[in-house]
Amino acid sequence: MEPQGQAALVTGGARRLGRAIALALGRAGMRVAIHYNASAAAAEAVLAELRALGAPCVAIPGDLGRTAECERVVETALAEWGGLDLLVNNAGIWGPTPIGSVTEARWDELLNTNLRSMFFVAQRAAPALRAAHGAIINIADVGVERPWHNHVPYLVSKGGVVTLTRALAKDLAPEVRVNAIAPGPVLLPDDWTDEQKEQAARSTLLQRVGSADDIAHAALYLARAGYVTGVVLPVDGGHLLH
Repeated sequence: MEPQGQAALVTGGARRLGRAIALALGRAGMRVAIHYNASAAAAEAVLAELRALGAPCVAIPGDLGRTAECERVVETALAEWGGLDLLVNNAGIWGPTPIGSVTEARWDELLNTNLRSMFFVAQRAAPALRAAHGAIINIADVGVERPWHNHVPYLVSKGGVVTLTRALAKDLAPEVRVNAIAPGPVLLPDDWTDEQKEQAARSTLLQRVGSADDIAHAALYLARAGYVTGVVLPVDGGHLLH
């Protein structure tokens, strides 16, 4: 699939990884719909950047923790573009949840936002993606393979994303390719100390932290890779091998 003129929907497209992916798709000539929840100002800023690139674009608000909103966001994108060639399931949340502190509400929030929403967005988009012989890219996490402390619900949700990716690749074949990106140490938390950031860099073979653009480049590759499906691509500087 060549991106020029194709239509994309990027969930969580206003900030961080989603923003970088949306801009990369716009530079490649795609029409880009970005979904956002509570980041209206950031979404408008991304739209301004996309317009400066000459990319047709639209922002769609919605709380993907609610199934009806998942479906409405997709329906709005379909109404805007008249179809869909690429879905990037990026929207997600995270945060520490030490054992003993996890509430049912927090568990549900993490699983609903990070996993359930991906399925219902993909399910609603599937007919249009089948018609276009399009693609889905889900955002997972290398922490699924090397879990860190105090993030059980988050890591369970991202483990589900890996299984979801492989299962959807089977169920939507041969028309739709479904892959995932598993970021490693990129976009570290702002409140981390210099020592924590240096430790993250040392945890990779490349001895450095990655950037949002590294993930965006991988997304652009998977959008174009017509003979790749069911793959979870680590973009981690060799973290899993270190």
